[in-house]
Amino acid sequence: MDTITLQLFTALSVTSLLSQRVYGLENGLARTPPMGWLSWGTFRCKIDCVNDPKNCLREELFKEMADILIADGYYDVGYEYVNIDDCWMSRKRDQHQRLFPDPERFPNGMQGIANYVHDHDLKLGIYNTFGKTTCMGYPGSQGFLEIDAKTFAEWEVDMLKMDGCFTPVELIPDGYMDMHRYLNATGRQILYSCSWPFYEKLTQKMPDYNNIAKYCNMWRNSMDIEDSWNSILWIVDDFANNQDAHAEAAGPGHFNDPDMLVIGGSGLNVAQSEAQFGLWAILAAPLLMGNDLRKVKSEFRDVLLNVEVIAVDQDPLGKMGKRIFKDSWHGVDGWLRELSNQEFAILYFNRNPRGKKLFKTSLKKMSLPSNHTYDLRDLFLKKHFGHFKVEEEFQVTLPANGVKMFKASSCSLPNNYKHDGL
Repeated sequence: MDTITLQLFTALSVTSLLSQRVYGLENGLARTPPMGWLSWGTFRCKIDCVNDPKNCLREELFKEMADILIADGYYDVGYEYVNIDDCWMSRKRDQHQRLFPDPERFPNGMQGIANYVHDHDLKLGIYNTFGKTTCMGYPGSQGFLEIDAKTFAEWEVDMLKMDGCFTPVELIPDGYMDMHRYLNATGRQILYSCSWPFYEKLTQKMPDYNNIAKYCNMWRNSMDIEDSWNSILWIVDDFANNQDAHAEAAGPGHFNDPDMLVIGGSGLNVAQSEAQFGLWAILAAPLLMGNDLRKVKSEFRDVLLNVEVIAVDQDPLGKMGKRIFKDSWHGVDGWLRELSNQEFAILYFNRNPRGKKLFKTSLKKMSLPSNHTYDLRDLFLKKHFGHFKVEEEFQVTLPANGVKMFKASSCSLPNNYKHDGL
């Protein structure tokens, strides 16, 4: 295992111990943004196992995805969650008012999948909603929060994604807070993913992100991502336009969630995939893949397995980055994230859809501390780019709809050194 990977796993380690009941958000989880795979992006609510058995939401699919996380190296760089989204359950609760999975598609129950995932040293995520029904019409948790929390804990679930379809907005804050308390009361560490702020924003209410961060390990702010470049642009701009509120609430244990990675699907080319991956890392976002792991081509897998970009996302300081400038004339945005060890992640984002862009800039424009000299390492090419004083200009070549991403480390230079970025 190389040095970068070792550093990554150090950042991922969780050392907090829980008492039988935990109060407040500090459940010891999500000290860095969670990483894994989520079924909704590709498989949505596909339940016809007779006519489409390979793409049906059933036990075999999730076991297969768990196997691929191990076999294709995803687990080795930090992807550890196998997350089941909507449509897993039966249409009605059982005689004890408990949820249970569709018995034909999940013959060994949810405990069977949990055992399989845990035997592979992976973690299991599950889905429900605070409303009376899920977004696709299956039983929701409204009125059954305590029962459902206990059920998920008994199944040894490791993450709960709590949606908010069909819920009166005035019930949302208390409902999400109550579910947090019931999860903690089980004594099991269950990472809590909320859609709380998104549903408040739908009613033009400005979410109190600092309060949400007291109860949720991660939270969705926007519409579901689609496998398209326009969808990514919309989410990135929404984050940039609200970045002060988002960044203030983010940190170890509680992160903003711009939704899934769509890399490896059909909607993005390689440059756009690098852009999403780099921007999500700058945002300190969860890295939950929404692709079909069986069909990811090698060039997209290389993006998803880039340990240097992952190390930025997983930096233990946990600070969300911000857009520092928007150069509308050139169509280039500059993003900066402060890292631990007095380092920075820098990303130049070319919004132009046609042709590469030569962009002249300086570290001063990125608001780096003055009177320093920095070594820039190109994180996608994985090589040294140059040494620069803050005020010195240099030029970057940006692919269409692509990025150039650097780690900036303070350094000293020998006498008569000439920078090498132009």
